[in-house]
Amino acid sequence: MSDAPSPRPAPPSRTSPSGPARARELGLPCGPFPVGPHNAITDVAGVRVGHTTLWEPPRVHSGVTAVVPDGVGPENPLPAGLFAGNGYGKLIGATQIAELGAIETPVLLTSTLSAFRVADALVGWVLEQPGREQVRSLNPVVGECNDGLLSDIRSRPVREEHVRAALDGAAGGPVAEGCVGAGTGTTALGFKAGVGTSSRVVPVGGQDAVVGILVQANFGGTLRVLGREVTPADVGVPARPPEPDTGSCMVVTATDAPLDARQLARVARRSVYALGRVGASFSHGSGDYGLAFGTRTPHGPVPDTALDPLFRAVLDAVEEAVLNALLAARTTLGVRGDVLHPLPGQALREHLGGFRTKAE
Repeated sequence: MSDAPSPRPAPPSRTSPSGPARARELGLPCGPFPVGPHNAITDVAGVRVGHTTLWEPPRVHSGVTAVVPDGVGPENPLPAGLFAGNGYGKLIGATQIAELGAIETPVLLTSTLSAFRVADALVGWVLEQPGREQVRSLNPVVGECNDGLLSDIRSRPVREEHVRAALDGAAGGPVAEGCVGAGTGTTALGFKAGVGTSSRVVPVGGQDAVVGILVQANFGGTLRVLGREVTPADVGVPARPPEPDTGSCMVVTATDAPLDARQLARVARRSVYALGRVGASFSHGSGDYGLAFGTRTPHGPVPDTALDPLFRAVLDAVEEAVLNALLAARTTLGVRGDVLHPLPGQALREHLGGFRTKAE
């Protein structure tokens, strides 16, 4: 086992009133549908999020994020769909999701070389829960992004206790964004990035449903906002030479809409397509994955013809979640001297010629 640091207090995050503004608070248009009370994946009833952040500058910027649907387990799988926009990644558990259309554990996100330790810790945590004494097979679901630009990835700093802390600490309500959990060391589109989240309330089959998004943003390309390219230089941020084949992105979607596994796979596709809106390059080395799961509902699946509003809501919410990740991040000095800066909200407004805020 490495001599990795214990969890340090997370850097300032969006849950603090003094934190940076989210995309919506800056006045960026975010589509026609209303958001849930926290504009987060936790607006889907029964979905909780936990982070463990490893912050030991400049050597380690890493962590783990847990998306925990209430009651999920091998005895109570939830319908799920998967889409690999580009499969250059390590999504543990992917083949069973594709085969059976279900998840039976929480969904965990972390750093590439820590994914396997995280999966082992997740298995141990699930097996220890009451009523699972006879479980003999389990499919842990763990996604990853490579945080090796800013963190000592070879040290594999995420340990079992960090995984358990994220799982046991998962909660509803506001979700910390930016340099927290699995997003602590990630970068995207030339900026420091991290975890971002958003939600929408949308009519599906004659009833309102909630769809929530959480992204672990770590992909290449040139940022696009309101259809315009925005480089670091455009907003006064020092740029660094781009990494070849920069990637990846994990997009987790939760919904209480009554969908089956096939329909959830269609939703997962849209969550990856949405990355193109913000300028993703979908390069050779980018692992771009969408995973969508549904919470229990008493109704059968809606007709496919009812899905269009949900598809639009997913596109809008992913776009907003990525912007939130960029805006919430903090300037980070990496293990080899690289410095990445977040997207500055006020400079972005000025570059785009201003846009209306809710108060205006």
